[in-house]
Amino acid sequence: MKQNLPISEQLKKKYHKTDEVTNFKEMLYRSCDIYRSRTAFKLKDENGNIFTVSYAQFKSDIVSLGTSLIEKGFLNKRIAVIGKNSYSWCVSYLAASIVGVVVPIDKELHTDDVINFMNVSQTVCILGDSKNLDNVLNNIEKIENPDTVFVPFDKKEDKNSFNNLISSGKTSYENGKTDFDAIEINPDELRILLFTSGTTGNAKGVCLSQRNICSNILSTYGIVKVKRSDLFFSILPLHHTYECTLGFLLPIYSGASIAHCEGLRYITKNLNEFHPSVILCVPLLLENVHKNIVKNMNKSLPEKYKKDEGNPFYDLPFYLKKIVKTKVKNTLGGRLRVFIVGAAAANPEIVADFKDLNLMTLQGYGLTECAPLVAGNTDFFQKDDSAGLPIPNVEYKIDNPNSEGVGEIIVKGPNVMLGYYEDDEKTRQTIVNGWFHTGDLGKIDENGYLYITGRCKSVIVTKNGKNIYPEEVEYYLNDNPLISESLVLGIHKDDDDETYINAQIYPNFEAITEYLKGSVPTKEELWKIIADSVSNVNKKLPNYKHIKSFGIRNEEFEKTTTQKIKRYGNNMKVNENDDK
Repeated sequence: MKQNLPISEQLKKKYHKTDEVTNFKEMLYRSCDIYRSRTAFKLKDENGNIFTVSYAQFKSDIVSLGTSLIEKGFLNKRIAVIGKNSYSWCVSYLAASIVGVVVPIDKELHTDDVINFMNVSQTVCILGDSKNLDNVLNNIEKIENPDTVFVPFDKKEDKNSFNNLISSGKTSYENGKTDFDAIEINPDELRILLFTSGTTGNAKGVCLSQRNICSNILSTYGIVKVKRSDLFFSILPLHHTYECTLGFLLPIYSGASIAHCEGLRYITKNLNEFHPSVILCVPLLLENVHKNIVKNMNKSLPEKYKKDEGNPFYDLPFYLKKIVKTKVKNTLGGRLRVFIVGAAAANPEIVADFKDLNLMTLQGYGLTECAPLVAGNTDFFQKDDSAGLPIPNVEYKIDNPNSEGVGEIIVKGPNVMLGYYEDDEKTRQTIVNGWFHTGDLGKIDENGYLYITGRCKSVIVTKNGKNIYPEEVEYYLNDNPLISESLVLGIHKDDDDETYINAQIYPNFEAITEYLKGSVPTKEELWKIIADSVSNVNKKLPNYKHIKSFGIRNEEFEKTTTQKIKRYGNNMKVNENDDK
């Protein structure tokens, strides 16, 4: 009988056992009771020497910082966190989300967007790297709350510095101010506010509860066992739910350790310093690691086994395969056992290659609105070309499938967000009868495996998993009086599978003629004016959102009856005549 059950049903009988937690404070106190003296973080001091932070110390720092935040009157207030992955970021995130509502902000955003998110969310305090805070302070007149408190991670002389707040909070706590311990968290209220797009006119905030994220931690642990001996190597930005939930909070729940990458150029060095066993990554990173492995194999193998193109591993005799596996593992720090891949689809051939090298690669599918994981490959069942099976307590199905079974993926479960921040209409459109409409297209096979086939919403996903909302880039383009309309697309080049941003632009010919003091622009003048406009927009955007090419249209875009530009049909054709 068991053989006839779909794999998704067989999986339900195999889940790893979990201890129920519904909020971060409960999770933190539980972990620190169980794993008290174990290593929570491996860090580097100013001289580059590695030292460890125990779970007991981690909890103490969170309680101390939280106590200071309460003393400053921030109980139940919005508190932002910004900066590179660091121990300070992790302490701040948990302290802020227990004391009030944490607002994690992307450190790569333009300062105007950071300030906009602070204003929209009514932030009273922002903790972060001084580089990011200084950019905001230089534009202080744009901040609506004049009493906003700035807490730099790396300025010891500042009275509100991270270290000083921990020190003063510790003293208060030891003197009997135990308000932090007394906090009671409603697991179903807004405690995490994430912004997924960056324009002043188009800020989309995702409201998550602590139950949303805790349920996702437990579901993930149910299908991918995290060992206490595991060390997670944190590369992806922590402001994103993918890294935050699975690369930070999951190991803390599990009693594992965390080390932060010092930057992409230091990956190889850090791997050999920290010896991680688990890495969360995007397909681009996986491909780069694979490329280096194949390249090094072809360099070091005896001549007769080398290949001009492709992976020579499969043609090697047994004894050489064993040596290669050991060498590869050693180049990755010696302990690596699993890559967890998300944010975009991984190449199934690369996944298969890593499996043959005794490195498990588990890819999944998720969204910020789902805290984030929805589906994943597991310890028990894997399919290289699929996003995996539904995680415990989460359902998905295909809405309005076509003849091939492809339709919109919709999701139901305790991980689905509360809604969009101050946007009831958008929330009602997206969550219908408890089902979250993802805007992604997919299909499900007879065993319950999910396959992502495309997107029915406009978001563009780059190869390294960055989400780009076309409307955001269009907002900046259309803000220029010399541009009448624009449509931003993700395009591919013949020799490259990366996604590039292309803008199709309909100029405001009248304004341009006026700008040129009455003369009609020549083709060259028109191109120069639009090129300058695009360049100015790029200055306001992080690098990964930069417009790489543009086309100039002579006619308006086709519109819907409500005068919205259609994101299909002729409008989607890339006009290359004026594309430089």
